[in-house]
Amino acid sequence: MAAPITTTTVRNRKSKVSYYYHDDVGLYHYGPQHPMKPHRIRMTHNLVVNYGLYKKLEINRPTPATLKEMTKFHSDDYIEFLHRVQPDNTDEINKYQQKFNLGEDCPVWDGLYEFCALSAGGSLSAASKLNRGESDIAINWSGGLHHAKKGEASGFCYVNDIVLGILELLRYHQRVLYIDIDNHHGDGVEEAFYTTDRVMTVSFHKYGEYFPGTGDINDVGHGRGKHFAINFPLKDGIDDESYKDIFSTVLTSVMERYRPGAVILQCGADSLAGDRLGCFNLSMHGHAYAVDFMKKFNVPLMILGGGGYTIRNVCRTWTYETARCVDEELSEELPYNDYFQYFGPSFRLEVPSTNMENMNSREYLNRMKTKILENLRHLNFAPSVQIHQVPHDTYSSEDEEDENDAKDHRITQKMSDKRFVPDNERSDSEDEGDGRRNERLYRERSLLFHDKEGPKANSTGYRQPGLGLNFSAAKDEDASSAPGGVNESTAESSSAPAFTSRQTFTRPTPNDAMDLDGPPPPRKAKLNAEIAMQDATEDEEEADDEGGDNDDEDPKNYAE
Repeated sequence: MAAPITTTTVRNRKSKVSYYYHDDVGLYHYGPQHPMKPHRIRMTHNLVVNYGLYKKLEINRPTPATLKEMTKFHSDDYIEFLHRVQPDNTDEINKYQQKFNLGEDCPVWDGLYEFCALSAGGSLSAASKLNRGESDIAINWSGGLHHAKKGEASGFCYVNDIVLGILELLRYHQRVLYIDIDNHHGDGVEEAFYTTDRVMTVSFHKYGEYFPGTGDINDVGHGRGKHFAINFPLKDGIDDESYKDIFSTVLTSVMERYRPGAVILQCGADSLAGDRLGCFNLSMHGHAYAVDFMKKFNVPLMILGGGGYTIRNVCRTWTYETARCVDEELSEELPYNDYFQYFGPSFRLEVPSTNMENMNSREYLNRMKTKILENLRHLNFAPSVQIHQVPHDTYSSEDEEDENDAKDHRITQKMSDKRFVPDNERSDSEDEGDGRRNERLYRERSLLFHDKEGPKANSTGYRQPGLGLNFSAAKDEDASSAPGGVNESTAESSSAPAFTSRQTFTRPTPNDAMDLDGPPPPRKAKLNAEIAMQDATEDEEEADDEGGDNDDEDPKNYAE
């Protein structure tokens, strides 16, 4: 048997922490009377920045999840509905309201799909970062929407970013542990993995006549997933001392027996004291204990948001937990920030417990702990899975890696445009260096092919414009027989030639274009000599000119 994992297993170095945030996520609005406020994410980020925590974090802007990525868990018709529905389309809303569980809790609002894509994209990006071993901890406070089901919305949640993140982690890790400290049971995640042993779900939540009404201690999984779902039902008023005891006891045993390859911790802040919809009595420090405890294990850790409806306390707590991830101690005096007035009257980084009575007796908590530990004893140590080839990583790209490598490398706007615009889409006048256009030479070169009647036709029926990059065919000829040929009818209907990749096209030089028309005109040799002399003269003049402003053409300036 392998040596047990204990909470004394600590990192010998500072954790590398990635932090995912998108500015647009705070712009969305469920509705004027709705308790869920995405604006809390922007407030949290503003506090993180003004505390200076950004200096300790690798801050990333997540890529929105695509429809294809979201349908890896959710049904196609559900995601397609979210993609097309608009709040003013009442007929469609009424038609699918019951099927997709839309209503007061989960209304249709402007920007719904975009918000879901950003939330899910943050968790997918975080999972991909952990998979590549580029971070020890990845944070996405806009994630943690744990109630969404495969084909319906639930509990203010539309797309279950947690399930999508777990599926991404399972591509590289045999086992993934999910921990939920939200005031509400994480029913959507548990339901998704209820019959598998590759994901263990652990939830500490209020149970009884309380949404969503699931999460009984006897709900332990089914089939291969039996005993891989752990639910710790709690009553009102759980305090810091009791919470720390049950959390450390259960998670120590889970880590010893299950040995996950990665952990996701959902930090729903509605379990804080004084939450509008919550009923627990945890202080900010009691809530953050879960982060501190799980960070001590040498396991890739993803930290997500979730519930939380007294937004000033949500921002305080998530900022504090961000600081705990990078081992920073924060001043209790809040720094001035864009939302400073929200944090009055104390203007301090604190969420204290109240005098709320703890309805969880010691006997009750011990009984629950004993039953959970007994269920864990039924598990084999570290259940294995069949070795399989890791699929192609679709979420990271070479472009993203190149962009990260060149964060501090400045280049000109023209050079930046060249990265995205195919060569054949650009006029040669936009080129820098030797290939740039000289207007006098352009007119002289055009004389090689033009006379009073216009462009000459060669023996194959092709007409050669002065310095054109595509060679148009006569309508009765096969355009594909000439290099770079484009049918005239096609060229007339499109402002730009079709292309498949940058490598498909090679810009013909002026001399290449000339040779396509057979023997050169009589003036060609003489004119070429004049052109060569003119080029040499211009090169000498440019070399002698020290007062000119040629920053765009000097490669040394690109890195400055």
